[in-house]
Amino acid sequence: MKHAKPQKAAVSPRIGTLDSLREHLQWAIELEHATLPPYLTALYSLDPERNPEAVEVVGGVFVEEMLHLALAANLLNAVGGRPLLDTPRMLPPYPRRLPHGDPSFEVSLVPFGAEALEMFLRLEQPAPPGAPPEGDRYETIGQFYAAIEQGLRHLCDQLGEQAVFCGDPARQVSGAHFRHTGGSLFAAEDLESALGALEEIVEQGEGTASGSVWDGDQDVFHPERDEVAHYYRFQELKLGHRYQRGDTPESGPTGEKISVDLADVRPIGRNPRPAVPGSAIRTAQEEFNRTYCDLLQLLEQAFNGSPKQLADATRTMFTLKGQVQALMKMPDGGPTFEYVPRESRR
Repeated sequence: MKHAKPQKAAVSPRIGTLDSLREHLQWAIELEHATLPPYLTALYSLDPERNPEAVEVVGGVFVEEMLHLALAANLLNAVGGRPLLDTPRMLPPYPRRLPHGDPSFEVSLVPFGAEALEMFLRLEQPAPPGAPPEGDRYETIGQFYAAIEQGLRHLCDQLGEQAVFCGDPARQVSGAHFRHTGGSLFAAEDLESALGALEEIVEQGEGTASGSVWDGDQDVFHPERDEVAHYYRFQELKLGHRYQRGDTPESGPTGEKISVDLADVRPIGRNPRPAVPGSAIRTAQEEFNRTYCDLLQLLEQAFNGSPKQLADATRTMFTLKGQVQALMKMPDGGPTFEYVPRESRR
């Protein structure tokens, strides 16, 4: 008996309306946010004194994902949308798939280690050469942003740039409000700057379009060398060496050694669940969740006409750091990243 050949997934339809473009850019905000809890969980399972290289890599990637979130919000504002962050959609239970991504891939909350590295490599993997744009059920993040670029170009051709970029320029967040990254946060005001924002997001994640391991920026922690894209930074940790000039994706990293001590990672459970109500752990989890949702509220306000709220968001991040580190020191303690309604946060 002959077996039918498996059907290839249908190519995603082109983004053909302004409403569809706005919807996809909201998905982009949700996608960039979906990476934050896994990176935070891995980051705060590490001791900076015992694993400084891993802390530098995961912490640097986290900051740049925050930058990508802000760029996605700028893009949505540029085309007349309204970024939403303080919503239950941002915090479904883990494990979870990426918003509108490949349903076979899920991200989890795990301490730093082999499982976390493999997850981060899959998350940041470059799109294969010639891979088609995918606006839904995307295999790689680069293909998703390629679909947004395709939609932007199409709509500008059909409607004109002025009709597409109809948002209020006052809602843009610029580099004056965002620091500590080799990347750039800039306003999206027209097709050229919007394409620049998309390029910034993709190149920091998977390298330049030419297939280089570098993302085009200078390393903020080591100004004497170029910055490696996220995917290749995780390869450095996995393989125990840094990339140096002349290295390629095919050669792998051949530079100086990197040491990672997996025995010195705080042991938290995989995808922590809510502890017993009234327990010290549950109280700490609830406090962390309230603060994290306050952070989402501040970011939403910052991207909806109050950019100075980014300073308050940064201060809230320091509060979160102390809370999650205390939580992880408790036996069986770990962050749950549950959504808390606004009325329940005080």
